[in-house]
Amino acid sequence: MKITSPSFEHNEPMPKTYTCDGEDINPSLRISEIPEEVVSLALIMDDPDAVSGTFVHWVVYGIPPQEEIGEDSVPGRQGMNDFGRKDYGGPCPPSGTHRYFFRLYALDEELELEEGLSRDELEEAMEGHVIDRAEVIGLYSR
Repeated sequence: MKITSPSFEHNEPMPKTYTCDGEDINPSLRISEIPEEVVSLALIMDDPDAVSGTFVHWVVYGIPPQEEIGEDSVPGRQGMNDFGRKDYGGPCPPSGTHRYFFRLYALDEELELEEGLSRDELEEAMEGHVIDRAEVIGLYSR
């Protein structure tokens, strides 16, 4: 399985549109080579370069297998990010260049989970159900 974005290249800067300095909307993501046995997808976006430790920007699960997650969309149920919200929170680093990982998980079942889970709760629920995974990294500095 592969994940890319038409908005930025892997390990290259993300456009301001997708950050707190722009429209603060999620970029479009393209998914390819999805295994046939996939029942649902989950996505976690985080920043491992945050001063306080890894900062979670977006948690989404219950995403139907699909080849694209559209710009400014809600493709599934949203979990809680570290901004304390159930939505996409774009890059907003206080200083320096940070890496933003979009990690996609292919699951062998539909996780019947309510909205608002934390990243840790989602990862626990996914345990033993991940068929494949992929990631793309965007960079941002202010």
